[in-house]
Amino acid sequence: MAEPFGEPTVGGTPAGPSLADERAEPAVLASELAFEGRVWDIRRETFEFAGAPVTRDFMDHPGAVGVLALDRDDRALLIRQYRHPVRLNDWEIPAGLLDVTGEDPLEAAKRELAEEADLEAAEWSVLADIHTSPGGSDEAIRIYLARELRGTAERFERTEEEAELVTAWIALDDCVDAVLGRRVSNAPLTVAVLAAAASRARGWASLAAADAPWGSKPGREAAGA
Repeated sequence: MAEPFGEPTVGGTPAGPSLADERAEPAVLASELAFEGRVWDIRRETFEFAGAPVTRDFMDHPGAVGVLALDRDDRALLIRQYRHPVRLNDWEIPAGLLDVTGEDPLEAAKRELAEEADLEAAEWSVLADIHTSPGGSDEAIRIYLARELRGTAERFERTEEEAELVTAWIALDDCVDAVLGRRVSNAPLTVAVLAAAASRARGWASLAAADAPWGSKPGREAAGA
């Protein structure tokens, strides 16, 4: 029988419940806009790491918010729309870019829920904070849980990919099954439904206040409040 590897450690110290990302601030020697796109840009930076300069290109992303809206029967509001880079009509949660200068992330989440699902919510919590692809993008997404839902007073006009947007109410457990069965692949959806199922099993004790500090806030700057 193989011997166990032992308790996971960080720098020789047991990780356990203290497992957490750690902010790092290497000296940035150069930073330039390598490509300016219609929605987001590619930035090239040279930084000092382990005593030597390292150059990397990455997507300079404004960040985003996502919303897992749950009704009183634990059904999630999902949307389906066409995503050209992956050639999929994929299932998602309502989400959008933090591209309005000075807009609070929670207000952005409320706006996206209204614009994409014609819904508003009386109860908001932070469900999860994620980086979608930290090796090639600084995109950070805060995912909110929205409950006590009601329809908006008016229906929003949708254009481009959202013009053929489809909505559906799906039981949270069925969403989890779809993720585990590899039938859906959208990253915010995957994180949202698995986090919600895990949090529900713990009596929703893991939820944070809607205005909780965002340590991985977009812009590579920690949110102090």
